[in-house]
Amino acid sequence: MIDATKAFSGFSVRDIPQAKAFYEDVLGLSVREDHGMLSIDLGSGHHVLAYPKGQEHEPASFTVLNFPVTDVDAAVDELTARGVAFLHYDGMTDDRGVNRRGGPLIAWFTDPSGNIMSVIAAQ
Repeated sequence: MIDATKAFSGFSVRDIPQAKAFYEDVLGLSVREDHGMLSIDLGSGHHVLAYPKGQEHEPASFTVLNFPVTDVDAAVDELTARGVAFLHYDGMTDDRGVNRRGGPLIAWFTDPSGNIMSVIAAQ
């Protein structure tokens, strides 16, 4: 009935060309456009779908995609150099946008549509 091995997640974006440029050029991911939607390759046969909602798009208030990395500070440096601005949460993140207050190190940023993503210490 349901084949969970082929399941995938999705989220909306305002502008497909802008999102494609961000995911490919800034994050360095492989992205395929098909039928006006993006398939963002996450490796190992996994992908996430980004679909257009135009001006009606409203980003979620939570993290929609986490990228595990071996070194959060290095990832923050590299992404900052590529123009990514990290989010700052009062009492939670340091001046670089990294949460060092318990749990794995994590730093949040948004895509051009305001969708929240993170780089998080790989466990």
